[in-house]
Amino acid sequence: MEISNGLEDVCIKNTALTFIDGEKGVLRYRGYGIKDLVEKCSYEEVSFLMLFGELPDRKELAQFTSDIQKGYALPEFTRRVISSLPDDSDALSVFETAFASLSCGEDGFVWSRENIARKAPEALGRASAVVAAAFRHMVDKEMKMPVPTDSYAGSFLNACFDGDVSRQSVTVMNRALVLYADHEVPASTTAAIVSCSTLSDMYSSIAAAVAALKGPLHGGAAEAAYAQFEDIGSPENVDSWFQKNVVEGRRRLMGFGHRVYRTYDPRMAIFKSMARELSTSAEEKRTLEIAEKLEKLGVERFSPKQIFPNTDFYSGTAFKCIGFPIHMFTALFALSRTVGWIAHMSEYIENGGRIMRPRANYTGHGPRVLQSASQK
Repeated sequence: MEISNGLEDVCIKNTALTFIDGEKGVLRYRGYGIKDLVEKCSYEEVSFLMLFGELPDRKELAQFTSDIQKGYALPEFTRRVISSLPDDSDALSVFETAFASLSCGEDGFVWSRENIARKAPEALGRASAVVAAAFRHMVDKEMKMPVPTDSYAGSFLNACFDGDVSRQSVTVMNRALVLYADHEVPASTTAAIVSCSTLSDMYSSIAAAVAALKGPLHGGAAEAAYAQFEDIGSPENVDSWFQKNVVEGRRRLMGFGHRVYRTYDPRMAIFKSMARELSTSAEEKRTLEIAEKLEKLGVERFSPKQIFPNTDFYSGTAFKCIGFPIHMFTALFALSRTVGWIAHMSEYIENGGRIMRPRANYTGHGPRVLQSASQK
C-alpha cells in the first residue's frame, strides 16, 4: 500500500464550504472573500452562511441569533463539572471536558437537516458560555453566563470580563471569530469528521475536535509566537535573538509556515492591522514593534523557501490587547472554529459519508510458533 504520512494531499471529502489557493494566498467561505466577510459581516451571519449555504436575511438572522442565545445558559451539571476542575486546568481541557458532559443525554441524536438546524446554534451558544467559564475559572472568578447583546462577540466578552468592554474590542473579537471560523480539514476538523462518521452525537464529535486541537503542533502556534515576543523583550534585541536562535540555533520561528500556503496567509494581514489598531499602551506598542521587526527578518530569510507568516503570528497580539492571557489564545481559536467543525460534519453526513476506516500497512513478523514460558 502507498502510505501518505500525515495524510498529506489526501482528499477525504468534497466540500462547498471553504476554498483555499495556497499559491496565491486566497481564502473564501462559500465563495465570499475573507476580507469582505471580516469587514461586512457578523460572526452570526458567517456562521449561518457556513451552516446553511447563504447569508441570512433579517428574519433568518434574528431567529438564528435567538437560537444561539438560548444556548448561553449551560446546564447546571456542566457548570458543576467546570467548577470541580483544578484551577490550573488548561482552557482547552475545560472545553473538552465540558462538551463531553454536554453529550450526556445525546445518545439518541440523529444527524438530519432538522436536527442540525436545531442543535448547531445551541452548540455555538454553549461554546461561548464554556470558553468564558473556562477563562473565569482559571483566573479564580465567579462564573458568568453570556447574556444577549447586539453581538455574539460582545456577549462573549461581557461574560469574560467585569466592567465595560470597549466597542473596539468587540469589533476586533468579531473579526477574529470570522477569520478562524474555518480552514478546510486540518487535524481537529478531521477528528470531528472521524467521530461523526460513526454517527456519534454533535457534542461528542466537537469534544474529539478539541482533543486534536490541544496538541501544540496544531493549536499552539499563536501562543508560541507570542511567547517569542516575550522572550525577545525589546525591539533592540530582535536582531541578536534571531541570529542566535533561528540562524545559529536552528530554532523554529513560530508563526511562520503553513501546510497549505506558499505565500502570505491572507488572514495574517488582517490580524496585523487589528493588532496595530489595538496597540495603544507603551507595552503593547513595544510588543508590536518586536513582532514587525521579527516578521521582516523572517521573510528575508525564509521567503525563498516559500515560508511566510501565518495567521497565528499576530493573532495573539490582538487577543492580548483585548485582555486575554497567553494561555487562552487556543481556546479562542476553538470558540471560533466550532462552527467550522459543525459545518464540515454536517456536510460529510449529508453527502453520504461512510464511516472512516483507513488501513495500515503491516511491517511486523511473519507467522511465528508460539511457545509460552510454561511450555519451556
